[in-house]
Amino acid sequence: MKTSNRILLGLGIIGLLIGTPSCKTSNAVKGAAIGGSAGGILGGLIAGKDKTATGIIIGSAIGGSAGAIIGREMDKQAEELRRDLEGAKVERVGEGIKITFDSGLLFGFDQSTLSPEATTNLQNLATTLKKYEDTNIMIEGHTDSVGEEDYNLSLSRDRAYSVQSYLGNLGVSSPRMTSTGYGESMPLDSNETDMDRAQNRRVEVAIYANKKMQRMAKRGELGS
Repeated sequence: MKTSNRILLGLGIIGLLIGTPSCKTSNAVKGAAIGGSAGGILGGLIAGKDKTATGIIIGSAIGGSAGAIIGREMDKQAEELRRDLEGAKVERVGEGIKITFDSGLLFGFDQSTLSPEATTNLQNLATTLKKYEDTNIMIEGHTDSVGEEDYNLSLSRDRAYSVQSYLGNLGVSSPRMTSTGYGESMPLDSNETDMDRAQNRRVEVAIYANKKMQRMAKRGELGS
């Protein structure tokens, strides 16, 4: 079977698992089901090919009962982030968390220097990241398609690095963090209207378990 077909098959299985009307199934239980079945195949494929926030989270999943334990820890962290991050979108994805900041929340137009309004959100983010130390953090910048492609790529990288640098200055351990930019190459919507372009200008943050957290989960030493 070709790799692309295998990825589609894995995504289809995950879609069925997530979409099954199981009443009050928690994110942690869903994560265990995904990790224990389709996650093994799909995670390995995505880990090698997809370096986006969602791809990194799915690719790092270990699945099974250990994955469910990690999921419960991520549920708690996501709840705190939803409470503290104003205007940001916080999603539980697999065994991790994806945060999406509209670039307007963090930067002025065509700027890579953080705006004064950005500091409260990033301070709250840093507080949670320091509380839950056994995670890795990937920060991605994205732009719309207005302007030159090379310029947009550079701007997206600079914005992601600005977030990484600020979090580091607030005490988040630098080895936990990486940043990159994708310019206009990964839009969420078309770039035909102002609203579409605003959706595409964003910074995404992926939070996922590091090796220590995974080992603790496998040994049953994580959480209470």
